[in-house]
Amino acid sequence: MENVNTSGEYIVIKALDNGVNISGLTRGRDTKFHHTEKLDRGEVMIAQFTEQTSAMKIKGRARIFTAHGVVESGD
Repeated sequence: MENVNTSGEYIVIKALDNGVNISGLTRGRDTKFHHTEKLDRGEVMIAQFTEQTSAMKIKGRARIFTAHGVVESGD
């Protein structure tokens, strides 16, 4: 089993419409997409920032809950 940093911050993403795309981006000199998920209305995803994931791109209408507050995408 890999030694993965599990102390990273979590976010919760709730899709407000069908077809919300979530993409994880890597850390390092060259930022690359490493994972993509698609959510339909009402679906929820809990995501974590790790040693490999430095950013997330969310496309579509979604409500994002973080330790810093709540924001909506796709308005």
